[in-house]
Amino acid sequence: MILTRLLLLTAAGIAAAGALYAQGSYEIQVYGSDLVEPGATMFELHSNFTFEGSKTVVDGMYPTEHQLHETLEITHGFNDWFELGFYVFTSADDRVGWQWVGDHIRPRVAVPKSWNWPVGVSLSTEVGYQRAVYSPDTWTIEIRPIIDKTLGRWYMAFNPTIDRSFHGPSVPLGLTFSPNVKVGYDITKVVNAGFEYYGAVGPITGFFPVTQEQQQIFAVTDLNFSPKWEFNFGVGFGLTAGTDHLLVKMILGRRVTAK
Repeated sequence: MILTRLLLLTAAGIAAAGALYAQGSYEIQVYGSDLVEPGATMFELHSNFTFEGSKTVVDGMYPTEHQLHETLEITHGFNDWFELGFYVFTSADDRVGWQWVGDHIRPRVAVPKSWNWPVGVSLSTEVGYQRAVYSPDTWTIEIRPIIDKTLGRWYMAFNPTIDRSFHGPSVPLGLTFSPNVKVGYDITKVVNAGFEYYGAVGPITGFFPVTQEQQQIFAVTDLNFSPKWEFNFGVGFGLTAGTDHLLVKMILGRRVTAK
């Protein structure tokens, strides 16, 4: 009986590692603490393409290789401590064409800047549904603490994210840990270059073996050519066998005010 339970948990862990990564690959972003300004709305298009990923169906989930993901994110700022975001996930490839993947909603609260904390702090909670052919864990919640700091030309952000599945193979794992890190340097007033790290390392009670973890690093560039616009571009490389090995991503955003 004990051996059977261990085998089942191991299988669930392997499946969950892939499921958690698939869940996160529609919006590949390390969050900063800043909110959308009160009364303003941010429209963002998150795009990424997997050049080298999984090639076979696993747990009923489509292969990720040569998938194009397009995600529309709409976020409205209500005051200096609260915003609300909504996502529409889509995917396209030669096998099944363009498909709706799912929707998430994301309330976020922040420590107001008027408090003059030495670091930026906010907390995002994202919950929603994704179709099982794209993520075996269909109903999930993500709790993302956000800490960031600017030091001269350097910018650093840390998102020690906690995930939980409510329906799918990852349910027995409980809370899982997915740390994200961003470090950037202002080369000019417009160009910031650096790296972003994304991980999904397993249950907080005991991480997966490294070969089963999701570990990925992106070389990224952010362009700050206007306060109304957001632009991020990156090339990502998988660091473990269980990770998609080569992706490119882009985020294009536009802030719109009521005035």
